[in-house]
Amino acid sequence: MSLPRTPIYIDLAILAITIGGLSFLIHQNESVPPQHVAVATTTQVSASAAAIIATSSTPGTEFTSSTPAPATPATKEPTPIVVKSEQESPTPTVSTEPATPQIQRIENPYSSAPIAGEEINIAARAALVNIFCYPHGGSLRPISGSGVIIDPRGVILTNAHVAQYVLLSQDPSINLECFVRSGSPAVSHWIPNVLYIPSIWVSKHAQDFNADHATGTGEHDYALLLMVKAVDNSPLPAFPYLAPDTREAIAFVGDPVLVASYPAEFAGGSTQFNLFSATSFSEVQKFLTFATSSVDVISVGSVIGAQGGSSGGAIVNAWNRLVGIITTTSEGATTGDRDLRGVTLNYINRDLITQTGNSLTRILSGNVITQTNTFAATEGKILLQEYLKLLK
Repeated sequence: MSLPRTPIYIDLAILAITIGGLSFLIHQNESVPPQHVAVATTTQVSASAAAIIATSSTPGTEFTSSTPAPATPATKEPTPIVVKSEQESPTPTVSTEPATPQIQRIENPYSSAPIAGEEINIAARAALVNIFCYPHGGSLRPISGSGVIIDPRGVILTNAHVAQYVLLSQDPSINLECFVRSGSPAVSHWIPNVLYIPSIWVSKHAQDFNADHATGTGEHDYALLLMVKAVDNSPLPAFPYLAPDTREAIAFVGDPVLVASYPAEFAGGSTQFNLFSATSFSEVQKFLTFATSSVDVISVGSVIGAQGGSSGGAIVNAWNRLVGIITTTSEGATTGDRDLRGVTLNYINRDLITQTGNSLTRILSGNVITQTNTFAATEGKILLQEYLKLLK
């Protein structure tokens, strides 16, 4: 998540705990040229960003926003997106520049009224999980990230820079354990496997998986996990979940949202034994893009979740639908100095179709256990080799 600036820096907060916890969220610098978007989490991703005009059918004020800046070497920041009301009638001007693409608000997106904030808060916390991985020796570091359950069978949506450690933990030669935790404080309940992680993301960022300051834009930075067994070997339950909404601009500038995650950077205690979830009410402040006309990233401002450990957390709209997952934050000494950003579900869905030929809905409508096993035996096996070469 970034604005038009130079490189994006990802702060992996190493928290002092018995094992030593490393939490993820990417911080972006503020200096990028107008055609690059960067959304940073704990990994590197780059993208191009162009200005977008979002047109609302209701009167409103003019908003500006920028797109995330790309990772090194193309370290630049996003361009602002202007949101205007249809009632505005700017003075016509003659220009040789191409017309700026426009984004139109979806009118009456749901048949029901918005849900009460407390109800959304309860549902988001129930579907929110912490992904905690720690090694038994070696050069790998403990990590703590967030995720959100999007299917009652235990499918989790998170960032690729978090899921890569789950992928590593599936190799018996790597002494790394990963757990899905829930509650506040977080308690280990389940073991995850990777259902899908974009190979394009791994190919660009695998070399930085153990870096102190990995950088990225957020492009392709998403992954699906599946809870495959309980820590105590009990049967898996029907999990509480948040249904994703993959429509374009379903979270419009000015719309209220709830942001939920397991922030760890400023936790001050043990992330292994004393990590608490956090939720904040905010609103969509900016639209950002990796391309030229699509809403790929949304900014939700300065909230408590703008810190390491929140990567993969949920951005939920007023109808209790998942509209984005946390990926990056701008630079700042405190959460109040930062701008938290997330990739949209619309972007994730579009990129899934590009990378796999399948939409998120189609993936979730299939046998997720079979898909997880197939990924491990095919593409996942190949991706693991890229990491194993780096560990030698």
